[in-house]
Amino acid sequence: MFDLILRQCALPDGRRGIDIGIRDGRIVAVEAGLTAAAGEIIDVAGQLVTPPFVDAHFHMDATLSYGLPRVNQSGTLLEGIALWGELKPLLTQEALVERALAYCDWAVAKGLLAIRSHVDVCDPRLLAVEALLHVKEKVRPWLDLQLVAFPQDGVLRAPGALDNLKRALAMGVDVVGGIPHFERTMADGAESVRILCELAAELGLPVDMHCDESDDPLSRHIETLAFHTRRLGLEGRVAGSHLTSMHSMDNYYVSKLLPLIAEAGVAAIANPLINITLQGRHDTYPKRRGMTRVPELLAAGVPVAFGHDCVMDPWYSLGSGDMLEVAAMGLHVAQMTGQDGMRACFAAVTETPARILGLEGYGIAPGCRADLVVLQAGDPIEALRLRATRLLVLRGGRAIARTPPAVATLDLPGRPGSVDLRLPSNQGR
Repeated sequence: MFDLILRQCALPDGRRGIDIGIRDGRIVAVEAGLTAAAGEIIDVAGQLVTPPFVDAHFHMDATLSYGLPRVNQSGTLLEGIALWGELKPLLTQEALVERALAYCDWAVAKGLLAIRSHVDVCDPRLLAVEALLHVKEKVRPWLDLQLVAFPQDGVLRAPGALDNLKRALAMGVDVVGGIPHFERTMADGAESVRILCELAAELGLPVDMHCDESDDPLSRHIETLAFHTRRLGLEGRVAGSHLTSMHSMDNYYVSKLLPLIAEAGVAAIANPLINITLQGRHDTYPKRRGMTRVPELLAAGVPVAFGHDCVMDPWYSLGSGDMLEVAAMGLHVAQMTGQDGMRACFAAVTETPARILGLEGYGIAPGCRADLVVLQAGDPIEALRLRATRLLVLRGGRAIARTPPAVATLDLPGRPGSVDLRLPSNQGR
């Protein structure tokens, strides 16, 4: 006896006509023609069923603060940094919690059930840390929120930042963060990587560092991060976020850098929407893409995930919490429009970030958590093309969000009465 059976599912790996049996919040069976009774049976009629979306890089302490205390008129990174400095003295825990919870509601509606959020620790009050730790516990039943202690103004550059970061970790923040390219000198940046990696090794914590978020081809802190990862035995526990300077680097240097990152077991996290707009502001034509070298990293065996980074905050005035939008932008700017490339981009917002975050029981297999999303699409590529409607979102086998199918009614002579933009071959399968 199952609690729930999803019938006639299409899976991301290409299998079709699959039934998923769920009991006590876990997946018990994944097979065609499942014969068993269930408390509820849902026929998804050939729609794509996927594990939930995962955002590997976000800033929840700033989200939905658009317009406070003013709008970023230029849309640039530097004005965003200045604006965040203006906003921090005005922050209250109540407002931080309210905005973060509102964003988590958006996330659930979009099938996004795991987020790694950086939280600024340069304010000695640690208001944002306390607020997001509260949010983390509040949303735990329906969303996995992982927090990174992030010294936004530089762990060596900002007075007291290192002590604040250590306090945040002691309060329960999950991951050690950093921003070496924002330190005063290249040497300070490298030193910050050493200090922070040694701290993570001492505490047994993962590392996720904003790295080389600039056009500067000599911003090479990912090299230092990979070196200390191997030196300290942190393989598989470290991620470098952004890595945008890599798009400007000499190809010979990159040919040495990629194997170093792969051998160190360092993951890369790109943020397509932000990287192609906030980065690359100091070059003239030919314009650089802004985003890191995703296809090359993947070819070298480096895990690559995508993050949304910002939604309606001092840096980015747009965004919706839709990881399919993030992945679609990533595949375009990285020129990954081949079949394998597009599927890799879907993986970059699902299974790959799940591995980076170390999510327990993620996937579609017996024993996995029954966290699932039913999409109005026949396969991952169609889901990317359409930014597919999330018809049903399950957490532990319980429906926590539903959205009606996106169907337009037409009144055209001799034409169908409705259209949903899917290929006919994917409808009703």
